[in-house]
Amino acid sequence: MNKPIRTISIFCLLLFLALMINATWLQYWKSDAYDRDPRNRRVIEAAYARDRGAILVGQEPVAKSVPSDDKYDYLRTYPEPFKYAHVTGYFSFYDQTGIERYQNDVLSGDDDLLFVNKLVDLLSNKSGKGGNVQLTVDADAQTAAFDALNRLQDSTGAPVQASVVALQPSTGRILAMASLPSFDPNKLASHDFAQVKKDYDALQGDDSEPLLNRAIQMTLPPGSTFKLVTASAAIESGKYDADSEVPGGPTYQLPQTTGSSGEIDNEGRDCGSDKIPFSQAMENSCNTTFAQLGVELGADALQKQAEAYGFNEHYLDDTGPQAISNFPDDANEPQAGQSAIGQYEVRATPLQMAMVAAGIANQGVVMKPYIVDSIQSPELETLRQTEPEELHQATSSATADQVTQLMVDTVNSGTAAPGAIPGVQVAGKTGTAQSGIPSVPPYAWYVSFAPAQDPEVAVAVVIQKANINRGEIAGGTYGGPIAKAVMEAVIK
Repeated sequence: MNKPIRTISIFCLLLFLALMINATWLQYWKSDAYDRDPRNRRVIEAAYARDRGAILVGQEPVAKSVPSDDKYDYLRTYPEPFKYAHVTGYFSFYDQTGIERYQNDVLSGDDDLLFVNKLVDLLSNKSGKGGNVQLTVDADAQTAAFDALNRLQDSTGAPVQASVVALQPSTGRILAMASLPSFDPNKLASHDFAQVKKDYDALQGDDSEPLLNRAIQMTLPPGSTFKLVTASAAIESGKYDADSEVPGGPTYQLPQTTGSSGEIDNEGRDCGSDKIPFSQAMENSCNTTFAQLGVELGADALQKQAEAYGFNEHYLDDTGPQAISNFPDDANEPQAGQSAIGQYEVRATPLQMAMVAAGIANQGVVMKPYIVDSIQSPELETLRQTEPEELHQATSSATADQVTQLMVDTVNSGTAAPGAIPGVQVAGKTGTAQSGIPSVPPYAWYVSFAPAQDPEVAVAVVIQKANINRGEIAGGTYGGPIAKAVMEAVIK
């Protein structure tokens, strides 16, 4: 064989080897990723021809497939679309979100848990049917949350941007997850793809971001609700307890600062002139107290305590995407003071602040949140049950008891009074966080749990935007009644 022929032969052999390697890479190593890619139209078209499993709340489907008279055989429908839109997400020809996306293998019937069902269907020549996803959501709590947000919207006479999350403290079960503005996933699941594209583009172009699940995808400064973390760190340090005297005063100048930019005030609340009881500081949400505690404890101690509650961490595995709540890892002394009152670069999702309340309620143990209770076969046989899992021991039980008492005092005698329930002891904390934008009013927060000594539910409410005068905004005034409604729905 002469040299040119040998060179061409070797070159062709290399091309053949490259082709085989690429084919093996695509068909074996990358096949699962391509199958799961929501942009894979072939997979989506095949999925439309299946009887997709239901998403259940209690015994009722909040997402199900019904027979269709077109080539796709089945149409995805949502019986209570706006109430559960951000929980279920949507299943469309163009994209999937929420439970529809994160539990797609189960719902489509492709999960290994459904292997026997798939085999039986194959042998009997039946079309495949997806498994069901049973959620942890409490229907009464979800209704209470969604209705309360809509009442706020009706009372202010303008669109509201807000969210509510409720947890079972002892397990981490998500009992409610509601967000406004909402949307109708039925429109996105339609088989009229031209209209679906128009509706989707309209939702994407809406400045109020109705597709955003504010409960888990949005982080905002938590404001004074973060004082629960600071109080936890202060008591855990051994320097303070719930009966201690703490620094007070009408104003406080952050170290290394001069002028108004570094001055902390209490917006007219009674915070004494020197030392005041810890209960008074919490009841009146004294910024000067908690800023001084933050400087004294230091940024490292605050960060450690925040991370013990779940900040700077991903923990939501069965739905998403989850925005990571942030506590800065490079805060200096004055920034520690600002962070201690939930400002500077501190950011939290409503879910994260519900976890703080739930951790305190659960004797200092933060449970990993989850929304999928079980995976079921098409015949409703339980194939996998989610077991509660401890995320962190955030504080000692003694510290949790003392922070609980401070929160009870805040409901009984302080700013969190609007969340009180007659005959039930409630622990709560308000928050009003500056948006940092002059034209945007502050954000109103409210976190709570009840009954205080035997907690069944922990709630976080955030009102990001509403038709409310800047001077009227307070977490207790608007968030308290919403949290109260959810807590009452759970404890009945």
